Amino acid sequence: MSYSHLLVSVAVSPESHQLVARAVSIARPHNARISLITLAAEPEMYNQLAAPMLEDIREVLQEETQQFLRELVEKAQYPVYETIIATGELNAHILDMCHKQNIDLVICGNHNHSFFSRAACAAKSIVASSQVDVLLVPLGGN
Repeated sequence: MSYSHLLVSVAVSPESHQLVARAVSIARPHNARISLITLAAEPEMYNQLAAPMLEDIREVLQEETQQFLRELVEKAQYPVYETIIATGELNAHILDMCHKQNIDLVICGNHNHSFFSRAACAAKSIVASSQVDVLLVPLGGN
């Protein structure tokens, strides 16, 4: 089966390079588009006592995320159509993009290897509500 536009859900972690490499291996034979999406880190999660510094922290985290996406694009050795830094519910952004941009394959990583953690996997909601194919790539291992 060939795909025309792949959406890769990445995180600021080394494993994301595996996800992009998998997307490239699927996209290259058919000259398909690849887009990347990630969630912006929210500084509120780190320290609620630092309210005056939250905007500075948010800017630093945004820049780190942008830099990481640039590295992913550079190392992909394949053109990346678009990179998106989303906030809020990742699942909602992915579903919206699939609909509006004719995404026909979503690629997600799965760090969960035990039965119970797999049942609560974040990718589960994407699989459950997606109208397109979803590829879960196992990452890491314990």
